[in-house]
Amino acid sequence: MKPKLLFIEDDPDIAAMTIEVLDEDYEVDHETSGEAGLELALHGHYDLMLFDRRLPGIDGVTVISRIRRAGITTPVLMLTALGTIDDRVSGLDGGANDYLTKPFDFDELLARLRALRRGFAAETGKTYIGDWLFVPETQSLYDPFGARISLTTTESALLALLAESPEHIFSRQEILAAIFSVDDTPGTVDTYVHYIRRKTERNLIETIRSQGYRLGDGS
Repeated sequence: MKPKLLFIEDDPDIAAMTIEVLDEDYEVDHETSGEAGLELALHGHYDLMLFDRRLPGIDGVTVISRIRRAGITTPVLMLTALGTIDDRVSGLDGGANDYLTKPFDFDELLARLRALRRGFAAETGKTYIGDWLFVPETQSLYDPFGARISLTTTESALLALLAESPEHIFSRQEILAAIFSVDDTPGTVDTYVHYIRRKTERNLIETIRSQGYRLGDGS
């Protein structure tokens, strides 16, 4: 399932072109006014938000300020034709995470959105495994549809170890030394990998033949 993005932009041409690009990677909800966008932001669940600064009704800075006061920490990228230092500072002080001046390059827009999502996950101690969300603090996994899957302490520790170095192939001995007791065997590692896969998807953890395991893509 694609990440959800709230896009508030009143210019129909810019909106149409931007949505066409965003649709490749995101499930986009689009609104054209500050009031309508604020309503969705306050009552919907989004992975990212993309706001124009100048909007009919209430402007983008006001929308961001209000969702921050409501305790919503979703990353926000602000788009604007206003490029002065004061404009950028007021937008960031209002609660935006990043700022992109119009006209903008779509590749840069997508790169900045990816960076915001990665940074938010790191800041909150969360890890995305493909479209799955892992929250070690609560020993929870959320599937691509938002359903929560509870992990045991050991299952969570195993997944957290793999997530710390997602490109690294962990041997069974490395995993044993990091998580399990001296009395456990390599077969114990295989058992807990099986437990996690049974609750989720097989590709959440990838088997590397004759070497061990590494974090998968969850697909």
